[in-house]
Order: sequence, then structure tokens, then C-alpha cells
Amino acid sequence: MPRKRATNEAEAPRRFVAVAEIARAHGIQGEVRLKLYHEGSELLGQRPTLKLRLPDGAERAADITSIRSANKAVLVRLAGVADRDAAEALRGAILLVPRDEFPPLEEGEFYACDVEGARAELGSGEVIGRVLTLASYPSCEVLVVERADGSKIEVPLLDDFVESVDTDAGVVRLVTLDGLT
Repeated sequence: MPRKRATNEAEAPRRFVAVAEIARAHGIQGEVRLKLYHEGSELLGQRPTLKLRLPDGAERAADITSIRSANKAVLVRLAGVADRDAAEALRGAILLVPRDEFPPLEEGEFYACDVEGARAELGSGEVIGRVLTLASYPSCEVLVVERADGSKIEVPLLDDFVESVDTDAGVVRLVTLDGLT
């Protein structure tokens, strides 16, 4: 029976994460206005490797040639986008960056993309469901967990509800579900 060859990191495909969406064209020289998924992020200013997922689902490499802030917006110029028509054609396109190019985190911190898909379980080991996403509200951030029956619960990212988050193991250990609906 043939043995499956182990895949090393160099052979594994890079994981790209959506970081922004092109909201619209800006001006007549090909700039686009971005809607950042994490306001205040300076990741794009570091000119990371970039992929562009077009509205039709096709993906292609992209390069930022300039980036600037203007009136609470981030404006970028992409290589090969020279006029308003070309910029407007990108409306709705998603900018993706390799996860391995994200800045390092402090102890106890994690990126939302690293917790999505994690198993949510109680300290007893009882599996509650899978983390769909991290949602931010003015009062706190919550983990949106999908249960086996398809229902969803929002678990506040507070010590009273979340004991630990282990992104390497893909497990979020919950303290309790009491008080959650």
C-alpha cells in the first residue's frame, strides 16, 4: 500500500485572509477607497503580498503602489489601475493578505481569523459547537457559535464566559452558557 508523503510547510499552500473590500473609485487617477475589516490596521501600509478576489470570484495577484489616509478613509492605488473606469470595475473586490504576514501578537491575543472554525466546548469536554466568527459590539466582542442543530449563540469574550482560547489546537474552552440564549 503506498504511503502518503508528509507535507512540510514549504509545500503547504499559504492561507490568505480577507482584510478589506474596495468600496468605490476615488478621483480620476485610479485610486480606490477601502473598507477595512479591522479599522486602524496598518497592515496594508507595510505593503504585504496581496491577492485581489474580484466580484466574479476570480483571484489575481495585486500590488499597492500608494496608500494614504483621507477623511477617515484609506485610499490606495493598485498597479495596473490607471483611471476611474478601471478603479470602478474593482468595486466589491476583496483584498487578501497571507496570514503569515500578519504582525506578531502579544501573549493572550489572537486574530479573529485564527479562532473561526474552532471547536467550542465546556470545561467538562462537552462540545457546544463551532465558532463561526468574532463580532464586535460597542459593549464587548462576542464569539458567534453555531450549535449542532444549526442554532447560533453569542458568547461574550469575557472571563465569565470564556476560560481559554487555543488557536493552535482549534479549541475555545467556555466557562458556562448560563445566561446566554
